[in-house]
Amino acid sequence: MIIIDGKNETLGRLASYAAKEALKGEQIAVVNCEQIIITGNKQMIKENLESKRTHVGSTQKGPKVSRLGERIVKRTIRGMLPNYRKGRGRDAFKRVKCYLGIPKEYEGKKMISMNKPKSRGKVVTIKELAKQW
Repeated sequence: MIIIDGKNETLGRLASYAAKEALKGEQIAVVNCEQIIITGNKQMIKENLESKRTHVGSTQKGPKVSRLGERIVKRTIRGMLPNYRKGRGRDAFKRVKCYLGIPKEYEGKKMISMNKPKSRGKVVTIKELAKQW
């Protein structure tokens, strides 16, 4: 079981690491999803996610993009997996769990943090993005 602390982690780096480990067969738990950051222009990120949310297709089908923080992270990890609907991609996706905050069963356990020194220039947290959206 790998527990990843998402505090001040970059979304893309965290998602690619979690996807690789899930494909190897590891159980992945990502905690503190609301504190994960997305780098780039805040307005562009917001517009991109808003366009995905409003493009729903028909009333029966279509991409349903959630605005919950843990769902945004899980969807990003899903995008890094090979064909999440079949075979090993589906099995890997089932091994990934995302949480807001730290659940009681993971308190006090060893967590992986991939913090590298980075400038806090153009960044937006998942919490800010979900709140504005």
